[in-house]
Amino acid sequence: MTDSLEALRGEVLERIQQASSAKELEQLRIEALGRSGSITALLRGLKDLPADERPRMGEQLNQLRRALEHALDARVEEVNRQAKAKALAEEKIDITLPGTRFERGHIHPLTLVIDEIVDIFLAMGFEIARGPDIEDDYHNFEALNIPKDHPARDMQDTFFVAGGNLLRTHTSPVQIRTMETRKPPLQIIVPGAVYRHDDDATHSPMFHQVEGFMVDRNIAFSDLKGVLTHVLRQIFNRDAGVRFRPSFFPFTEPSAEIDIQCVICGGGGTLPNGQVCRVCKGSGWLEILGAGMIDPAVFKFVGYDPEEFTGFAFGMGVERIAMLKYGIDDIRLFFQNDLRFLRQFN
Repeated sequence: MTDSLEALRGEVLERIQQASSAKELEQLRIEALGRSGSITALLRGLKDLPADERPRMGEQLNQLRRALEHALDARVEEVNRQAKAKALAEEKIDITLPGTRFERGHIHPLTLVIDEIVDIFLAMGFEIARGPDIEDDYHNFEALNIPKDHPARDMQDTFFVAGGNLLRTHTSPVQIRTMETRKPPLQIIVPGAVYRHDDDATHSPMFHQVEGFMVDRNIAFSDLKGVLTHVLRQIFNRDAGVRFRPSFFPFTEPSAEIDIQCVICGGGGTLPNGQVCRVCKGSGWLEILGAGMIDPAVFKFVGYDPEEFTGFAFGMGVERIAMLKYGIDDIRLFFQNDLRFLRQFN
């Protein structure tokens, strides 16, 4: 039996040295020393030996078990050390290499334009006001001199919601809300989202406006012209031509549409290649916003004396300005979240 123990020792020790993973070594431990292992089976067979041989064979088996346990533990430690060294060699970081740059997000082009417009007005002494996106009929229409039977309501395809309310069709209701709670002098701008039932390459159901108004004693149309000419030249070009055309809005009188020289062709109507400018259609001018002197009827709704106070108001579409600034021909690009488009703006 002694010879068989030595053969078993040699076989198990050789397999231990050939094992290359902790999993293999654990399997060897189970085969040799587990409850059903070969050493355990021999220990259980001691009862079948003559009584005088049992102590000697028991001692040899225990020595063999301890030797195998020691060899297994030593080999497990060595295999783990080798695996760790291999991982360190393969996974090490070369600190001399450039670091991995994480891509940073970009400010949305509409936000860039809104921030630019707001900064221009803040530098002129205006302050920002906000109002609710869900409005009532009174503030969105009636107090702006647009009664229920007024044809101007047909100019704005309105989203109505429960309770007789609506999604505001312009930021002008904030003008009413501000004047209801404050007295002149006022220099206010109102950037925000507005909603109309319209959707094509140049219109969106949700878009953005910057409303603005100034109210005080002796405010004249010349003040309106001076403010808006300065703002438009700041946004586009300091030398750009600006013109005012008579128009109509229910809440201003007189009213005007304001045009700026085409930013694509420079006001000439044609491109360097001789083709007619498709943006201004050869006119050399682009309609950019609407404005006018606040109608005295609006002042009566908010409790201002139109004999004492005068003021002007204007509203500009942010998407239209952004399209002109960046040469974008489809408003839907602003809302599609296409990273190829958004990455162009820093």
